[in-house]
Amino acid sequence: MPSRRSEFERIKAVLAEADPDEPLSARDIVALLEEHGEEIESAHRVATILGRHAERGAVEVIRDRPYQYRILEQPDVSN
Repeated sequence: MPSRRSEFERIKAVLAEADPDEPLSARDIVALLEEHGEEIESAHRVATILGRHAERGAVEVIRDRPYQYRILEQPDVSN
């Protein structure tokens, strides 16, 4: 039985594939997800997910109008 990826993992995978040059707003991320066949219910949901991961140090939040988000590189600890 295949494992289901979390919403954050899905967002992270699409952003890694798209490799944007600049941080993106939650709306931009929703549009990018849709282009890649991934569904997230709203920009608000994306902002909530990324905000939670920002508290853990995995996402940078640029508090502009609108807020923008960048997934941070995580060190590979699987040696």
